[in-house]
This record gives sequence, structure tokens and C-alpha cells, in this order.
Amino acid sequence: MKRMDLMTVVGILLGIGLVGWSIATQGDLIMFFNMPAIMIAVGGSFAALLINFQVNQVKLVFKVTQQAFFEKKKDTRETITFFYDLAQKARREGLLALEDDIHELEDPFLKKGLQMMVDGMEPELIKDILRTEIGALTERHRLGQELFRSWGSLAPAFGMIGTLIGLIQMLAALDDPESIGPGMAVALLTTFYGALLANLVLIPVAGKLSIRSDEEVMMKEAMIEGIIGIQGGMNPRVLQDKLKAFMPPGERDLEPEKDEGERQTEEDVIADNV
Repeated sequence: MKRMDLMTVVGILLGIGLVGWSIATQGDLIMFFNMPAIMIAVGGSFAALLINFQVNQVKLVFKVTQQAFFEKKKDTRETITFFYDLAQKARREGLLALEDDIHELEDPFLKKGLQMMVDGMEPELIKDILRTEIGALTERHRLGQELFRSWGSLAPAFGMIGTLIGLIQMLAALDDPESIGPGMAVALLTTFYGALLANLVLIPVAGKLSIRSDEEVMMKEAMIEGIIGIQGGMNPRVLQDKLKAFMPPGERDLEPEKDEGERQTEEDVIADNV
């Protein structure tokens, strides 16, 4: 399930708001709107981006970019509990009994891994196939990060180009005082737009994509460990403790409270299957 990442949206809006407020307290916001400067800084840097990347890569990146604004919330604790329950069922009824659970899954990576396990594939082969998928996923994410970092470096550069254009226009019209103002506006505002775009949006988005990628890769690595653990007949409690290594240290001991009857039943099930 996807949900909007409010931190990304609030950060961008807050940054723009603070810059706009600081401008408004000392002058007129309209003075900082200049379409030629926007076309040079934003349009020019984007055009250079199209030269640097292929069209299909740019399309793919914009799809990956959604991860900076929308996150697929996956609770690590829920994943651990899922594997714990699955391990208990596998020890009681065998791996083939997991077929129904697999068909109900929505995560294609997890579904594929569990299906290969039930089909009796070798653990090393399962790891190899799933980690190949992780490698391809990481490469797609890296491309998205690289695009935004490249754009973040190009935007200030085109801001400087706009500054040069404005200075040339200003120097060429020194005999006409009325033309100096517009040339100076383009000269300064393109640098402003380029720096603002790069440091408030593009480079931070690249950083957020990197964090999202690391989180997703870690979750998939946890899934691999869970799949291999179940296939090897690992004790459910031991598997649970092993998967907790993928959680932040401060959250590993935080488990839902169970009444005495639930704890006793759970302990009996484990004891019967050890």
C-alpha cells in the first residue's frame, strides 16, 4: 500500500515558503519571477539531461521518482511475524502446505521466492536468483539517483550560463539605461533559480531515493533469509530472532503483549515441533 511521504512534500513546500517569505519581507515577489531566466535554468538543464540519458531511462526514472513522494509502507515486524507463522505451519504440515498462503501474496518478489522454495529448488539457487533480482532493482534505483544528481549539478551550471547571457545583454546596452535592468535581472535570477532547484529539490530527492533503495534492499534480504530458514526447517523462534537483526536495535524487543494462554499455546507448539 502506497502512502504519501509528507516529509518530502513538507520539506519542499517549507523551503519554498521560507525563501518566498524572506523575499516578501524585503521586497516584491513579482520581482523574482522572470520567464527567460526560468527557461534557461530549468529548461536548459533539463535539455542537457536528455542529452546525457536515453529516453527510456528518463521515462523509467520518473516512475522510480514516485518513491521519493510515495512510499510502500512495509512493517518489518509484520514481515517477521509472517515468516514466524509460516515457519510454524511448515514444520507442522510440510512445505507443500504453504501453497495457499503463497497464492494470497501480493509482493511478487516474496511470492516468487516462496514458490521456488515449495518447488524444492536448492537454497543456493534460490539465493542466486533472488539476489540477481535485487541487483537489477538496485541498478534501476541507482539510475534514478544518478539522474537527479546530474540534474542537480547541471541546474547551477545553466544558472551561470544565464548570468553570462544577462551580463552580455547588459554590457551591450550600456548606452540604453532602460535595457540594463532586464539584462541584470536575467543575470542574477538564473543563478538563483539554478541554485534553488538543485539544493532544495534535485539533490535532496536523490538522497531520499537512495534511502528508499537501501530500505527496500534490506527488506528483500530479510525475505531471502526467511525463505531459506523455512526451507532448512529452522526453529520458528530462532528464525524470528534472526530476522530481528534487520530491525533497528531499539525496536527488536518491542513485541505485542500476549496473555498467558497465548504464550503457553505458542510454547507448546514450538516444543512439539523441536
